[in-house]
Amino acid sequence: MKYKTIRSLVRFVMNIIADVEVVGIDKLPHGNVILAANHLGRLDTAVLIYALEREDLIMAVAEKYKDHPIFGAIGRSVNAIWLNRFEADFSALREILARMQKGGLMVIAPEGTRSKTESLQEGKMGAAFLASKSGYPVLPIALTGTEDRGIISNLKRFRRSKIKAVAGDLFYIEIPKGKGREEAMRSATDEIMCQIAAKLPESYRGFYKDYPRVRELEQK
Repeated sequence: MKYKTIRSLVRFVMNIIADVEVVGIDKLPHGNVILAANHLGRLDTAVLIYALEREDLIMAVAEKYKDHPIFGAIGRSVNAIWLNRFEADFSALREILARMQKGGLMVIAPEGTRSKTESLQEGKMGAAFLASKSGYPVLPIALTGTEDRGIISNLKRFRRSKIKAVAGDLFYIEIPKGKGREEAMRSATDEIMCQIAAKLPESYRGFYKDYPRVRELEQK
């Protein structure tokens, strides 16, 4: 099924089951960019598809969803890169970088997996690595209201869920070569996560709730 058709179906369904508010998506530039969002529930990808007009998506999807009737169809429509989350999947990483060299919008959840605590987990270094390697700027996106527990509860009660996606400010990641690279990668990962956290309500900040950088970004 073509991506335009999938996107239309996603928007149709989302408008039935949820009230979706998108703030600041106009900050998304044309051209190459990494969209980095927190990962609360299975509807996170649907919300981003709902909000985005672009079709040049680069998306890595867990291999377990390859045969899923819904998420598998979405993945195939965007020509997803199927990722083995339980191993260092270097072939998938090489394919991601090859796609990014050709240009597009890379969509990634830096946490790597859905949060069981319904708040931010410690970020993994993949997003920072891809940003530094590709030169793509990062646009942080803070999602709320997509927790599986809440969505399921509202569906059972025939209530629409309130979902919000808030875009932060575009920024670049630079990682020096040589000594101190890993420390710089960790610092860059924390920056991505703090940029997301600053746009989230405090109850969603989880691992990053006490980071001074989050407070600093809030005041800007």
